[in-house]
Amino acid sequence: MPKVYAQASVSLDGFIAGPNGTGFDRLFAWCTAGDVETPTSQPDRLTYRTNAATAAYLRDLLEGTGALVVGRRLFDATNGWNGSHPLGKPVFVVTHEPPTDWVDTDTPYTFVTDGVTAAIAQAQSAAGSLDVGVGPGTTVVQALDAGLLDELRLDLVPTTLGSGTAMLEGLTKSHTFADPQIINGTGVTHLIYKLP
Repeated sequence: MPKVYAQASVSLDGFIAGPNGTGFDRLFAWCTAGDVETPTSQPDRLTYRTNAATAAYLRDLLEGTGALVVGRRLFDATNGWNGSHPLGKPVFVVTHEPPTDWVDTDTPYTFVTDGVTAAIAQAQSAAGSLDVGVGPGTTVVQALDAGLLDELRLDLVPTTLGSGTAMLEGLTKSHTFADPQIINGTGVTHLIYKLP
């Protein structure tokens, strides 16, 4: 059965970005810390190089995901991944106001103005029998608080950032997860938490 999951690289002190958008070199160093290649739909642009355990984890995500839901801040920070998301999947952007100058691109982008619940519903429709990935950032918090997530995947990186953007900042409810599935990578520990 398809699921809705959130996934992010996270520092030991819980940040997905350091002060002023720094720290990504450390948070994503694991993506090139091995010799097993896992290409995305755009291998010239993004091919992971990891150990075998992480490669299997990534293949599950890449092959099992049919659509993505992201927030406007991430969309703007990446300039819409320059018009083509490396996973090659439809992207649903949660925003109060769609950009007025956006031009259709290789990746189907849909700007959803009526909240994360509507965005996830549209993404599920587009994904069909595949999973929907959410976030990271406040979009994950909104989905978690709304009870829309089935799984939380943290790529825990052995570094601290001290401050920045916290993974789950702004939660308004408490949540209990099952014990995690643990996958040991090189420079990362993948933790898969299911929600009961």
